[in-house]
Amino acid sequence: MDLLTSDEIARYHRHILLPEVGGAGQQRLKAARVLVIGAGGLGAPVLQYLAAAGVGTLGIADDDRVSLSNLQRQVIHDTGTIGEMKTQSAADAIARLNPHVRVIRFEERFSADTATRHLAGFDLVIDGSDNFDTRYAAADATEAARLPLVTGAVGRFDGSVTTLKPYESDADSNLNPRYRDLFPAPPPEGLIPSCAEAGIIGALTGVIGTLMTMEAIKLITGIGEPLIGRLLLYDGLSSRFETVRYRRKRARVAAE
Repeated sequence: MDLLTSDEIARYHRHILLPEVGGAGQQRLKAARVLVIGAGGLGAPVLQYLAAAGVGTLGIADDDRVSLSNLQRQVIHDTGTIGEMKTQSAADAIARLNPHVRVIRFEERFSADTATRHLAGFDLVIDGSDNFDTRYAAADATEAARLPLVTGAVGRFDGSVTTLKPYESDADSNLNPRYRDLFPAPPPEGLIPSCAEAGIIGALTGVIGTLMTMEAIKLITGIGEPLIGRLLLYDGLSSRFETVRYRRKRARVAAE
């Protein structure tokens, strides 16, 4: 594991002071390779805080360009980057924030077809996408690749976060749940309006995005209790958090 430079020790001093993190935990962050799916509302704060935390390598998968309507919530971009690929805009912002972070750009949407190429070399995935096709593709691909996945979603004034490691077992030797144990199938097309159709409060993506980042930091450093088998729900209008537990569904045995 690479040693921290004097500049890095000064930069991450507040982390290193924490007994739960310390120098060893900061070295794990430096060695970590995290793929972030989407550089939009959720991906923006995730990328900023992972870069600030000292994650050594960040992958960004996004095929979109920055538009004026993005800037109300996608805070890694700015007025001067309108029209740029989001991956490039985000990479430039990360370089300004922390030159110690390496960025790998994938200027295409994450899908079942691109998953093998996108996941290669990464040890953790964070899904900040805004569509069900990508969410299910990410969940299926990370399960097959035995990679932990932090996934979140937002809508209007509320959001959710959970962490998935379905290839491992819990303390009772039961396999951890899959994404499809929580959401068995995507909703019918058009049933749930997009942010462009229904609107969204910009700060909500910051709340959920930073919660996703905290999950990633816990997974990388091995501290705390990740949201495995638990869905954290946030209602921004009532300022209320709730946690829903979910389990692995047992396969049904076909009748003879």
